[in-house]
Amino acid sequence: MNWIERIEAALHPASAAHFEDERHFHPEDAVFREAAVLIPITQRPEPGMILTKRPDWLRSHAGQVAFPGGKIDAEDENAVAAALREADEELALPRNVVSILGEADPYYSGSGYRIQPVVGLIPPDLPLTPNPNEVEDWFEVPLDIIFDPANLQKHQGLWQGRMRDYYDFEWNGWRIWGVTAGIIANLARRISA
Repeated sequence: MNWIERIEAALHPASAAHFEDERHFHPEDAVFREAAVLIPITQRPEPGMILTKRPDWLRSHAGQVAFPGGKIDAEDENAVAAALREADEELALPRNVVSILGEADPYYSGSGYRIQPVVGLIPPDLPLTPNPNEVEDWFEVPLDIIFDPANLQKHQGLWQGRMRDYYDFEWNGWRIWGVTAGIIANLARRISA
């Protein structure tokens, strides 16, 4: 199976794997704000994953690597619509060129969001244009590298007075960690299950 077939099979509901997120930072009755991200996969012989870098001057998550995405707005029909809207706003990624492969497992963040990852296939070499109010830059990581279990390292650190496990991945000078790396780790586990 090639990468695209493996991802499609992994997104099927019958797949099972161990998933991790940050729900343990919240009480059991916590209410999470709804958000969605697009995981854009380039349709090329050696597919890659598109990621963005947030500007350093932003108030939250400044300078971090992320997927295009954000809060699900009232006018969004669902998580897929929100992820496509956000990718269009952040990277000028036209909604009509994205073929939705499916939705990955929701990720509950320590900051109080329930994030729905939406996996979409996009044509390679699109002329993506970062919105300077939301995105400083973007890059593509080959799937062979980002889904290699040896590359995604699990670490521990103190956050809000509690020990936190988090994933960290470095590639070509880019640091992918926190929620973004957690979503990638969950998807990688699902693919290998």
